[in-house]
Amino acid sequence: MEVADASSALESVLDEVGSAVVADRDFLETVLLGIVGRGHVLLEDVPGTGKTLTARSVASALGLSFSRIQFTPDLLPADVTGTNIYNERDGTFEFSKGPIFANVVLADEINRAPPKTQSALLEAMGEGQVTVDGDTYELPQPFFVMATQNPVEMEGTFELPEAQVDRFAVKTAIGYPDQDGEVELLRRRRGRESKSPSVDAVLGPEQVRSLRTTPETVHVEDDLLEYMAAIARGTREDRRVDVGVSPRGTQRLFEASRARAVVVGRDFVTPDDVKRVVGPVLAHRLVLTPDARVDNVDATAVIADVLDEIPVPTV
Repeated sequence: MEVADASSALESVLDEVGSAVVADRDFLETVLLGIVGRGHVLLEDVPGTGKTLTARSVASALGLSFSRIQFTPDLLPADVTGTNIYNERDGTFEFSKGPIFANVVLADEINRAPPKTQSALLEAMGEGQVTVDGDTYELPQPFFVMATQNPVEMEGTFELPEAQVDRFAVKTAIGYPDQDGEVELLRRRRGRESKSPSVDAVLGPEQVRSLRTTPETVHVEDDLLEYMAAIARGTREDRRVDVGVSPRGTQRLFEASRARAVVVGRDFVTPDDVKRVVGPVLAHRLVLTPDARVDNVDATAVIADVLDEIPVPTV
């Protein structure tokens, strides 16, 4: 798919999702950045702000199969991936697919499940496959996870392990709507009988697969590659950071920057593209020092300080 066609398609998706979700346009664009960049998306906010509705609406607009997994403390890995079931008729075991076998998987309130269950997603998110009892099963393509989580301060939550957080291309928050937005939400609810709004399909599986390969055609100058690498190294050298951005994170910054260029209809990346995506892509990958956490240091502020110290290349 050409960049101009991909940008037009994404604009239609944004318009369709925006008709159902009362949210900032930048937020919806950030969600699409993770998808176009062939990554996964983590939405963190308090309950009731529209995280689940956003995930469901995006899946519907993209015309993809959708599955929702409600994570709870008693959820088992087999409840996610599926399991082998004994068939008494012919005396064999048959694999029964779990809800992970869908194009778009909503892992709802992912941090309410213990780490053992959360780890069931690692292979699926990293390799696009699951292994059960020694047998490997390919997941449908395209495949991506949209996970929601409540803030870790809330009761009944487990902090996600760093290895899993690193699998998410972007992390963002929807936030509370402003006064006008909340009135618009009520106005839309008044105009329909169902509690949740419906979203029509704008694209289909083949178009989404083509769309996700479009960033590969976007040009990135060597100066920008050095700029991205310098940002990653800057996070590792900051005294407030215990563990900085990994090389995987640097690659995700590169991929999200190209995806951002596609969204705005450009076939080349600019420094502004990098600045636009660097927060959602890198902030959740930082592990702050105990002193920094005690001082309530925000990872986003660390990223901003690192950006201020690095010269911006001219492209």
